[in-house]
Amino acid sequence: FSSFSLTLLLVFCICSSGLNTLYQGELELNKLLKLVLTEGERNSGLSQLRDVILTNLAEQLQKNRFGSEDDDHYRLNDELLHYVLKTVVRESCLVITKCQTVARDDFQKLLSTVPVVSPCLRYLMAVQNHLLSNTILIRPDESDDSDSSLQGETMKVQELQSSILSLATKILVGCDEVLETLQQVTTALINSDISDRETRLKGLEQVTKATMLGHLLPVLLTSLMHPTLQTLTLADALMPQLVQLVLYTSQTALLLKTQSLLFTEDPLPVGGSFGQGAKACTADDKILDEREEAGFLTGLKIPAPWAAGKTVETMHPVRDNYKFKETVHIPGARCLYLRFDARCSSQYDYDKLVIYAGPNTNSRKVTEYGGNTLGYGSRSVLGTGWPKDLVKVEGDTVTFSFEMRSGREHNTPDKAMWGFACTVRAQESSEDVSGGLPFLADLALGLSVLACSMLRILYNGPEVTREEEACQDLLCSKLLQRCQWQVEANGAISPALTPSPSPLPLTIEEDREFTYPSDVLIPPPGLMPGSYFDLPRIRLPPGIMSRLREVSGRARPQFRPSIKEVIRPDVLEEVIVSCVIKHLSLVDALQSLVNYQYREDHTEEYDLVCKIMAETFKKINAMERQLQSVAELEQKWQNEVEWKHRHR
Repeated sequence: FSSFSLTLLLVFCICSSGLNTLYQGELELNKLLKLVLTEGERNSGLSQLRDVILTNLAEQLQKNRFGSEDDDHYRLNDELLHYVLKTVVRESCLVITKCQTVARDDFQKLLSTVPVVSPCLRYLMAVQNHLLSNTILIRPDESDDSDSSLQGETMKVQELQSSILSLATKILVGCDEVLETLQQVTTALINSDISDRETRLKGLEQVTKATMLGHLLPVLLTSLMHPTLQTLTLADALMPQLVQLVLYTSQTALLLKTQSLLFTEDPLPVGGSFGQGAKACTADDKILDEREEAGFLTGLKIPAPWAAGKTVETMHPVRDNYKFKETVHIPGARCLYLRFDARCSSQYDYDKLVIYAGPNTNSRKVTEYGGNTLGYGSRSVLGTGWPKDLVKVEGDTVTFSFEMRSGREHNTPDKAMWGFACTVRAQESSEDVSGGLPFLADLALGLSVLACSMLRILYNGPEVTREEEACQDLLCSKLLQRCQWQVEANGAISPALTPSPSPLPLTIEEDREFTYPSDVLIPPPGLMPGSYFDLPRIRLPPGIMSRLREVSGRARPQFRPSIKEVIRPDVLEEVIVSCVIKHLSLVDALQSLVNYQYREDHTEEYDLVCKIMAETFKKINAMERQLQSVAELEQKWQNEVEWKHRHR
């Protein structure tokens, strides 16, 4: 049987290595791969062939990480990749379910074999790493800055982004299914009464790391935070799945954390009446509910690797004429704390370490240490000796300067010339940096960060175009923001015709409301939508116009009587302001000018009227000044013509 297996394996290897030779057509090759991927679960021979082929393809992708012409041979199409993903999801769900269903001995065997990655999962990892590394590590050709080169690189990045979006969508959907199974198994284990429940729950996290949740998802989440992949298209497509994954991971992490805390509490006393047992269960349920409300991160210590500090040390032991200088800078620190090793020593007290509060030896000197108490060399130390407690240095920078000035004596042991070692931190107590978050809590936190980043992209919307930058002043205009547009019957876009010919009071009276008759707002009968019609326009009263000019904060330019008679600024201003009010639907807001109570209740409308009128009258004033300049120029030309006629 063993010789037959070896022969069969050899045949598989030959088929795998010669795929492109034996199956030269893409259609034939895809048929073979579809066969081994779909029938592999029911046929052990085909499953072995599938594993050999996928392992070979994964190895080839890893060798060609930065892309080549052979990529198409090693990357399966979307249909075949979907079959591979289905197999990976099924394998992940199966291994998680085994944590609940298998016997105790089989569960221990499962834990010992968990790190083995299946060929299907290995291939998916290779495809994901291949696409992500090509996208993130792509570098433009600095020697070729032509437009065609830049356009080609842009198209390549867009093609890679499209491939990553397709793959990421499939992976997130698969992880959704695996997490649903994980949550069901976790809940079932918590509610079960098996004796090794605690062991199985702890082992469940280890098993989960060996599934696609541990091998695919963390790498994908980290890579999607890269600026190249922080695009609106990816955010819009992946956001629904990310939200679902955040919910699943946070809920499951909370279940495991709460159950872990209950395991660490003192066990309930055995015995007692049924009522006491019921009270105890009720108390446990209350504790569980309270902790569920607190969240899965409550009580967890977030790792802070930066809090471990930086270790500064000489060689051990120090040699003759040894010199050492190093500066440590921790940005944002108010002060630094130094903790010295208990073995610090030097041969003589003038073989010393000097500490400066600053970036160099010209900074303020803090203290100095040297010598030893071991009975060698000087047999003494500087001051009180090498510190056993923390040394505080003000500021965010400290400089160490050590010099070995004496020559080593023949009877001086290494321990008397050990040198020094010091750990620099920005806080007095060092945080525990050796451990980490539980896997699911870490996963939930990573998913939350990515989801928030994608939400920010969706909130910001598309990037500002050059046209929008050029028209920034127009886009900021309150006039244009409030303008309403409609599509006419012929497809043209024009300002919406919303007639609002409402009679306004000729004089302003406080606390008096005005309304527009409803009949003037209704188009004449017989007119179809989109057709043009004329309505008699009711002009704004002088009292309203003067009030609008007043709230705008802009006075009218001064005109010569002759020019004022020609320009007629009153008529001009009334026509323009009336159009602005009609097209921007400010009719109701005008009540704030004549009704003090309405103004108090609708402050935002009043402020909007003031801003729009300020902008409107600013433009009107500019136009009137230009008209005045034109009128003065025409008058000057007329005077010159008349003078020429008189002096012929």
